[in-house]
Amino acid sequence: MKKSLAGRVAVLTGAARGIGRACAIKLAAAGADLVLNDCAHAAELEELAADLQRQGRRALPVLGDVAATAEMEALFATAEETWGRIDILINNAAWSTRKPFLELSPEEAQRTLAVTLWGSFYCSQLAAKRMALQGGGTIVMISSVHAARPYPHAAAYNAAKAGVNHLVASLALELAPMNIQVNAVEPGWIDTPGERVYNTEAQIEKRSHSLPMQRLGTPEEIADAVAFLCSHEARYCTGTILRVDGGFSLKF
Repeated sequence: MKKSLAGRVAVLTGAARGIGRACAIKLAAAGADLVLNDCAHAAELEELAADLQRQGRRALPVLGDVAATAEMEALFATAEETWGRIDILINNAAWSTRKPFLELSPEEAQRTLAVTLWGSFYCSQLAAKRMALQGGGTIVMISSVHAARPYPHAAAYNAAKAGVNHLVASLALELAPMNIQVNAVEPGWIDTPGERVYNTEAQIEKRSHSLPMQRLGTPEEIADAVAFLCSHEARYCTGTILRVDGGFSLKF
């Protein structure tokens, strides 16, 4: 594979599993060095970093909660002190509690907004301040089809992802003169460990056949889109919402 991201340093949140893990592997294969963040799954995060290091990439695992301001300040300071720059930020960390709106507690809603929207906001600000001094950079948000279409039992998550999309547009407009691109990938129903919290394997198998492509998407397919938005080929893309949902939104 062409090392199109050689010499670039990427920070990924929510990197231990699912889409985040696939993005880390894809960006590493393209030559990027990585700061891998997650708020849990420490063993999986360490394992991922070790795997990438064996492949010749620099990979630094850092536990931290994107909703905790001080923890993110420490993470970005560590990244800068270790490797001297931050070229790419992938805002993948998210949180959701699925239950009817009338049963959703304020704490559950606040946690969803704090991780999914506020985490993306503050991590982007921390990264962009450094990118502006460097002469540019790339920020990619992992959004969702929930941003454009409300789904039941996901009121706070729907609102958070809609906010993420508008944040992308706002930051893209404001940061373009600084040569900082801000884009989003909007996945549909993706086959990740998180889906097993709410569905059995049998339910996933049955419902997947109702999708236009008759299957769930894979984390690797989302990672391909993320890698494109980080590449030279996407140099004129900013404020873009790239939907990768296998036609999910067309049917539902």
